[in-house]
Amino acid sequence: MSTLEGYILTPDGFLNGRIEFVAGRIHVVAGVPVIEDAVRDGGLPIIIPGFVDLHVHGGGGRDIMDGGDAAVTVAQTHAQHGTTSLLATTMTAPHDELLEAFAGLAAPRKGAANRGASILGVHLEGPFISAKRLGAQPDFARRLQLDELNALHAVSPIRLITLAPEVEGNLELIPALIAAGYLINLGHSEATYEQTCAALNAGAHGFTHLYNAMSGFHHRAPGMVGAALAHARHAEIIPDLLHSHPGAIAAALRSIAGLYCVTDSTAAAGMPDGEYRLGRQLVTRCMGGVRLADGTLAGSVLTMDQAFRNLVDVMGLSLTEASRRTSSLAASYVREHDRGRLAVGCYADVVVLTPSLAIEAVHVSGRAI
Repeated sequence: MSTLEGYILTPDGFLNGRIEFVAGRIHVVAGVPVIEDAVRDGGLPIIIPGFVDLHVHGGGGRDIMDGGDAAVTVAQTHAQHGTTSLLATTMTAPHDELLEAFAGLAAPRKGAANRGASILGVHLEGPFISAKRLGAQPDFARRLQLDELNALHAVSPIRLITLAPEVEGNLELIPALIAAGYLINLGHSEATYEQTCAALNAGAHGFTHLYNAMSGFHHRAPGMVGAALAHARHAEIIPDLLHSHPGAIAAALRSIAGLYCVTDSTAAAGMPDGEYRLGRQLVTRCMGGVRLADGTLAGSVLTMDQAFRNLVDVMGLSLTEASRRTSSLAASYVREHDRGRLAVGCYADVVVLTPSLAIEAVHVSGRAI
């Protein structure tokens, strides 16, 4: 049994008390209620749910598309920054390259990857996207084919699929994908407002890196961004303050109840400035971001602890609300209801912060990282 003491963020608010975990699960949460305004000035450790990141391409110099043991390094790197669960995220690539990447996920998915974050499955960001909105994706976009999807899923489970609904055949397949248990995000898309609404009406669940690589908002042509702000219940956003202006993040927070944060991190996360791989692309870490040679943003170097601090210290969110946006909302979105919250019976995925919100300790399924 392990015990931590401090200010504990529970689903009902902060407690000044203790949390105990046994065999990877939370066994006891006990203490005296305390108002959040007192937490950062109280001098005690701040204990919050581990971060849940549904969009991770890489970290620690490795890319998920490398296959082999790359996913272990990625999971270890992000765990050092408080991420306790993640979705390994692929790039648009030929089928054989995707298969190689998927094969590398089989072993680390069996548990926390050698003192790293738990890999919950795959976010298939490509290849079923628009060739006109690749962003930093390589040019291998194609229409969705169920046989290709099934072959990949048989190697490592796909939890979330990003697709462009205007690509021929994609919209019509959304109901079948949902019936098969996949979550569907819309993104990397030129879709009009009307096409996006049709995809939502067909059952699509959310949006991938809101604002980025999608048709933008105009008051006479609202595009995918307008449809998301008007109708979405869920969407991911990258709060590195490069991909979206704080004002745009504020608009999304006000509009989308289930807005959750992701890093869209690359191999450059946790590494010094220099050149790295993002799938087939060569990218450069510089000036706090990652870019292609033409200056296009290509993922990020963001980690979830910095995302949390940006929400609190720049966006002005409370600790409770910032935790929801970096933990529980994402966990619930992928139907992992025993993650992203500190309650009896849940996984002991825990982050301990100093009053300045620096990482002090991380536990994945009760194991100290």
